[in-house]
Amino acid sequence: MTARTAEERQREIVQVARRTGSVDVTALATELGVAKETVRRDLRALEDHGLVRRTHGGAYPVESAGFETTLAFRATSQVPEKRRIAAAAAELLGDAETVFVDEGFTPQLIAAALPRDRPLTVVTASLATAGALAEAENTTVLLLGGRVRAGTLATVDHWTTKMLAGFVIDLAYIGANGISREHGLTTPDPAVSEVKAQAIRAARRTVFAGVHTKFGAVSFCRFAEIGALEAIVTTSLLPAAEAHRYSLLGPQVVRV
Repeated sequence: MTARTAEERQREIVQVARRTGSVDVTALATELGVAKETVRRDLRALEDHGLVRRTHGGAYPVESAGFETTLAFRATSQVPEKRRIAAAAAELLGDAETVFVDEGFTPQLIAAALPRDRPLTVVTASLATAGALAEAENTTVLLLGGRVRAGTLATVDHWTTKMLAGFVIDLAYIGANGISREHGLTTPDPAVSEVKAQAIRAARRTVFAGVHTKFGAVSFCRFAEIGALEAIVTTSLLPAAEAHRYSLLGPQVVRV
């Protein structure tokens, strides 16, 4: 069998990472027929190009302008962590009566964790969230109109942002594909970016909720600075020192 070049190996590694959600050094070394150190070198090169982020013993794909995971995949990845984040984020509701819930699986879990014992209006671009809450007691659901994105089942474009521009929302629960102190909150798709930005403009308070692997990642479109957030809710796998650095920019950082 002809040996693969470094470029061919790295292309295959990215394809596997995007298909399965993560890669393991040992498994890759066996599959590619190379030494573990060769795989580690490939992963370092891919990380330098912003295509993966390394972990202990492996790596996971970074979402970019040309790649974004589907809602179905997100519903199978890091689910226990996302449930903890959702429960903690829902506790930040306070006296809010109107809430924006972003597209994505973690925001969908937040919506499910919101109280049912008092009136609440939920505004969302997510068909999945709207469907899940449609029959919830004491909850009024406003689904934003627009073009539906196949991968996330959420609406975008000017119809969506025009509706949002007419609201004053007490609290927005926002997700992102990446969050960094240097570049703020980012996402691969410009249309999604504008919906998120408009939701933040319409909201009195904004809470970001996301797993620790989002931190330090940067996607194509920036839609908010860290200082625009009231709170960040993530897992305890985000180091305390790094959480403190984010808190110095303004938001409360909750690690669960």
